[in-house]
Amino acid sequence: MLPWYVNERPDLYRSIIVELHGELAKTRSEDIMRGFTQKALDIFQNDSTTWGFVKCQYELMTSIHTAHIYLRNLSHALFQNKNLLTQLENEHFDLILADPFLPVGPILGYYLKLPLVYNVRWLSSGDAHFLFAPSPLSYVPVLGSGFTDKMSFLQRTKNIIINLLQRSALAFIIHPIYNEVCHQYLGPDTDIEMILLRADVWLMRVDFIFEFPRPTMPNIVYIGGFQCKPSKPLAAEFEEFVQSSGEHGIIVMSLGTIVSSLSMQITMKIAEAFAQVPQKVIWRYDGKIPPNIGNNTLLAKWIPQNDLLGHPKTQAFISHGGTNGVYEAIYHGVPVVGIPLFFDQFDNMLRLETRGAAKVINIATLQSSDLLQTINEVINNASYRDNMQKLSALHRDQPESPMERAIFWIEYVARHKGAAHLRSESYRLPWYVYHCVDVIFFLLSLFLIVTMLTVLLLKKVYNAARRKKEKIQ
Repeated sequence: MLPWYVNERPDLYRSIIVELHGELAKTRSEDIMRGFTQKALDIFQNDSTTWGFVKCQYELMTSIHTAHIYLRNLSHALFQNKNLLTQLENEHFDLILADPFLPVGPILGYYLKLPLVYNVRWLSSGDAHFLFAPSPLSYVPVLGSGFTDKMSFLQRTKNIIINLLQRSALAFIIHPIYNEVCHQYLGPDTDIEMILLRADVWLMRVDFIFEFPRPTMPNIVYIGGFQCKPSKPLAAEFEEFVQSSGEHGIIVMSLGTIVSSLSMQITMKIAEAFAQVPQKVIWRYDGKIPPNIGNNTLLAKWIPQNDLLGHPKTQAFISHGGTNGVYEAIYHGVPVVGIPLFFDQFDNMLRLETRGAAKVINIATLQSSDLLQTINEVINNASYRDNMQKLSALHRDQPESPMERAIFWIEYVARHKGAAHLRSESYRLPWYVYHCVDVIFFLLSLFLIVTMLTVLLLKKVYNAARRKKEKIQ
């Protein structure tokens, strides 16, 4: 499997293609993802009712299940290729760097007995912290809740229910898919949760200037914004367009790499709003050109997003709220107009909005007048830029860059052949021991026994006293 966004560089790495057989052999993982996003987007744009939300969630779960079936088949194909396994064993690798959202890497690492480092943000069940770090649901919001770390009673109730649903989906739908692989190739006493939890270091794409504070663990290293870097000069075509904006500057819009375009109805509303702003607009767009596109708007299939956000003339960033784009906006101090579509994007934009650095629009009810008003507010109200630049200053004020930190810990694990001293023993404990259910049950039993004995003793004393009183009388 080739990485989605990495070009071939034989001097840096070698790609190995594992062939699949059967129906899913014709499908690529990115095709599954794009197929879901387009379906969900169609539902989301055309049906803002509760039933539309249910249909969207159903499509999400179906696509996630399909993706994991695909990855299970990939695992089978990998372990049935004995020549490839022998080749990998003979390479004597120092460690495996993997994303645990795709469990093939952790499973292979366990088989090869190699130290394991994760580059991670989300798992199928939500925030990766929830798998192994203490996560009090009283102030740690789960993915999809739409809550901050300040929750009312009803919000805490909903937070717990969503967490239970996510854990149930993980335990009864997703993990059994991989447990079959683990039992077949790694031994009957293995399961996917134990394998995922054995990682030496988790490189978490999180920075707490953006996330809500929460408990953590010694083997979590925070590298939020690791991909951010100073901007480079723009290519001539972009620089000429940017300079033509004069004193008003430019607006940058991108909905990420998966969503190339929206429905024409939504696209025309966005184009109508852009045509009325005094700024020039650079819009990453790969669809049919809307007929009402303004003269101030440049459509491009690809844009140098980081370099544009770092340009002094950039006034605002219109974004779907993907993690990488959000951190680039923070790094360069550019306020955001959020149009979240799915996944973690709603939660990401909520975090920026609560810090006064963004304003969010609901795409299901989007009107050109609303978008125009929001753009003008974010650009003309200095508080948005001031708040984002405060976040930028905090994010940059570190002893080393997130990328340097990530590289150090990868090399640290390689040098020491693991980092077991940082890993808690919780992954070896059954759930009832981890949550002290056995201890609670024992203490409750002890309390009940003592209570019953006390009641019986008091009853006996009372009866004896009563009999003695009757004799006296």
